[in-house]
Order: sequence, then C-alpha cells, then structure tokens
Amino acid sequence: MINFVFESNTMLSHNLCGKFQSPTDEWMHLTRNLIDFELMVVTEGTLYIADNKNKYTINKSEYLLMPPNPYQHGYRQGGCSFYWLHFSSPEGFSTVSSDRIAYDSNNIYVPLQGALNSCDRVIILMKQLQDSDKRYHNISLNNSITTAIISEIGCQNSLYKRYSKSKKTTQIFNDIADYAHYHSSENITVTEIADYFGYNSKYLSTLFKEQSGMTLKQYILQAKMDTAKAELSDTNHSISQIAYNVGFNDSHNFANAFKKITGFSPSEYRQSYGKRSLFYS
Repeated sequence: MINFVFESNTMLSHNLCGKFQSPTDEWMHLTRNLIDFELMVVTEGTLYIADNKNKYTINKSEYLLMPPNPYQHGYRQGGCSFYWLHFSSPEGFSTVSSDRIAYDSNNIYVPLQGALNSCDRVIILMKQLQDSDKRYHNISLNNSITTAIISEIGCQNSLYKRYSKSKKTTQIFNDIADYAHYHSSENITVTEIADYFGYNSKYLSTLFKEQSGMTLKQYILQAKMDTAKAELSDTNHSISQIAYNVGFNDSHNFANAFKKITGFSPSEYRQSYGKRSLFYS
C-alpha cells in the first residue's frame, strides 16, 4: 500500500470542500483532470472511482485520498454519499510503501485507501470545515482544520498505532476501543466486553483509566456521544431517532448525557455547525 507523507509541522492548504449525495442509483462520477489532492470519505453506499492506473471501490466508513492526476473518472454506476475535500501541500509530499516506512513522528502518514475505525470523528471535522468556510471565510482556520482532518486519518492508520510511543498503543486497549466505537449503537456493558475479550471487567476498567483517563464505562458513553455528534452534524434525523441509534430508549436521558459530555444540548450542538454545502456534481 502506498502512503502519502506530509510534514506535521506545516499547514496543508484548503481549496474546496463539500458533501456529495448522488441523485439516483444510476449516478457515476464525472471524468476530469484532478489538479490537487482529493479526500473522499463515504458515508452511505459505495463509490466507484478510478484514475489513469487503478480502479477503487470505497464503501461506507472508508476513504480514498487521490493525488493530482490527469484522469479521474467513475467506472461504475452506484448510489452513494460522501464528504470530499480538495487541498494542496505547499511544502510538497512524498510517498512510501507500508513495508518500507522508517516511522518519523514529525510526519503524517496517510495510506491511499483505508477503513476508518472512528469515521464519526472525521465526519465531525469535515462538517466543521464546511461550516467554518461558509461562516468565516478565514484561510488560516480552513487550513488548520484541513490539516487536522488529514492528521486524524493518519492517527487512525494502523502504522500510527504500531509505531507511536504513546502509552495508549497497547494492543488490548486499541482492540477494545475499536470494539466500543463499532458497537456504539448498542447497549453494550463493561461485563459484556470483558467476557468477549476474555478479561476481568475490573482489570479492563483499570486499564482504560490508566491509558485514557476514563473508565471503560465512561469510554463507552464517549463513543456513543461521538456517534451522536456525527449524526447531528451529518443528518436531519430527529433527536429521538439519534437517541435510539446510539442505544438510548429515552430521548431525555440521551439529551442529559449528551450535555454532560459536550456542554451542549443536542439541538445547540446541531445549530453550532449548521452551514453545510451539499453538492450534486
């Protein structure tokens, strides 16, 4: 797998961003010359896109980072929706295959294609970028959020977990953290997770407290709120529907928990990032 390498101490330059929603299931990506980087994060359906060398299939909660190339085009019809971001790297970039990386914490490593184990975190940042671009038109802020998005994807990369010197990189922590996010729509408990992984529940809570500053129970709730924030930012679902989607039977309990975690009510959070660009071409 090819990885793009950007220097972490330099800003990427935001060019354009938006969210695309295909009008029909017969839609196919247009053909054009791609003059900058384009990041595509799929939120529904499947995106079928190609360059002058390869064809890519991008499913829900997956991304593709296409570099500038002379021939970007769709190769198959299909309904989908995805966030997209065009950006440039003023300081340049390099590429390296995964098996040849000499990991350097001063760099951001982003594979050309991959799955996101915390897609909601990327969606929230993409929505914030759209809102900031329409609200403030501030180049420095847009560049900062763009860099944060690429850094977030880099940190979700398995290479980061493998080479990072952070104490959070123990395998059991990462596995259970990913599990908690994946099952954030369910009423999972600490005991159920402990049984699934074959550990004592008290041990796991202690482990999470040491490595994240919160117990596993608190981490599960945080994962649910991350999913809820993404839905509040990305959809027009009602508060009651979102509460149900993250495992709450009562919307009032959900609202209280959400405000305790974020400091905002669900409605206040949704209104804070209300400016979304929806593009059909």
